[in-house]
Amino acid sequence: MNIKRGVKGDKVSDEQRFQLLVSAISDYAIYMLDTEGYINSWNTGAQRFKGYSTEEILGRHFSCFYTPQDNADGLPARALRRAAEEGKYEAEGWRVRKDGRRFWASVVIDPIRNDAGELIGFAKITRDITEKREAAEALQKANAALFQSQKMEALGQLTGGIAHDFNNLLSVVSSGIDLLSMQPQNKNESKILESIRRAVERGAGLTQHLLSFARQQPLQPEKHNLNDLIGSFESVLRRAGDAALTFDIRLGSRLKTVSIDATRFQTTLLNLVVNARDAMPAGGKLSITTENVRLQPQEIGGLASGDYVRIVVADTGTGMPPEVVARAFEPFFTTKEMGKGTGLGLSQVYGFIMQSGGDITIESTLGEGCVISMYLPAHESDDAAGYAAPDTSAEKVLIVEDEPDLLDVAAGLFRAIGYEVVTASSSAEAIDLLARIGDIDILFSDVVMPHGMNGVELACLARQRYPTLKIMLVSGYPLPALKAEHGDLENFPFLHKPYQLAELARKLRLMV
Repeated sequence: MNIKRGVKGDKVSDEQRFQLLVSAISDYAIYMLDTEGYINSWNTGAQRFKGYSTEEILGRHFSCFYTPQDNADGLPARALRRAAEEGKYEAEGWRVRKDGRRFWASVVIDPIRNDAGELIGFAKITRDITEKREAAEALQKANAALFQSQKMEALGQLTGGIAHDFNNLLSVVSSGIDLLSMQPQNKNESKILESIRRAVERGAGLTQHLLSFARQQPLQPEKHNLNDLIGSFESVLRRAGDAALTFDIRLGSRLKTVSIDATRFQTTLLNLVVNARDAMPAGGKLSITTENVRLQPQEIGGLASGDYVRIVVADTGTGMPPEVVARAFEPFFTTKEMGKGTGLGLSQVYGFIMQSGGDITIESTLGEGCVISMYLPAHESDDAAGYAAPDTSAEKVLIVEDEPDLLDVAAGLFRAIGYEVVTASSSAEAIDLLARIGDIDILFSDVVMPHGMNGVELACLARQRYPTLKIMLVSGYPLPALKAEHGDLENFPFLHKPYQLAELARKLRLMV
């Protein structure tokens, strides 16, 4: 901005003082436009937000800050017109920096008139409120997640109660069969009793599925051939489909064995089949395939190189756009209508596969169907020692977050992948818990906390007192800004909010 010399010697005029004040403001972009919208003044805040120097921007039209869509819709001209007609224009929307990055802006445009009331230009003030908008969206999502969590807790208690009562009834029937089996029977009576026994076993299996959903029972991995598990459960999977579907099951030959919780694996398959069925309301093809594969390092997520068994569930349904694929494993995320989906199915599938030492991927194109691939570590040979699936349920994480809703959501994410969770709302509370509990494996802390020490200070103190403790920091602020305020954060793994379940799990896997 050009500053005129004062009227009397080196004394500063009121106009100069005003110009110096405007130029020094860095938290707001303040600049002047002529009547057509061309820029004729520019302050340091505008340069910081927009990325242009004064020399680059003076004389250019202010529409260069708008998105192509807004320019095509005539928004810049409409904003000036409304400011001139109504005395002020206020709005929020996306704006574009010099390097092409977008930010969410709060904009005020005031008309400037001379003493005769003639329009001679406009004053425009822009504020970057991207972080404020993201925080509001995160809070809204957290509140919705909390509501869903309470609903699912009530449903889980109901389901668990029904399964428990049903198990009691099955126990009576099973005991009765045992008593009858001790007495002499003819051939037909023996067949009837055997049929009843098989029905009881299937009923017991069903209650295990219900109890697993309601109580999130810890995994009980055993050595299994997945072809056998799928084959014994095939009739249930086909009944879960639809008559209009073509159901194709192709099981690979000489499939290697894996360590897996059989009941949870079958529940996982059932979840995926139901999702595929819902994606094909007009019919289509659903296939389940298995095969042995050998992976290279980091070829699939964070999996190490080696032999794996791949299970693929594919459909020819409606498919998903990229933004839905990116969030598909998040707890409570669903594209179904309210009341028709909990959003927990795929997150439970993901948590189970990750807890079993594997990984899962989604490939989908809108209108062309979906392919979900699960990878589980294979035994080197049938004679080798059994693979021990990582027991993440034995690991305990301390989550430190001062925002209650966000704390609840973070705790839900960790529980979804099998961790035992302890929570704290401040660093002081976290230090007390670390000392009292003693067997915490992971510290997961927000960086910015308003009261007492921040997350970096907490992490440094915890590292000093507990050298074997794994520590991860998280924040919604950009990493460069955090480094500028809190120093080097490279000694600790860092996760940026809002994070996704897949990203969180992979970061945890890479911690040493």
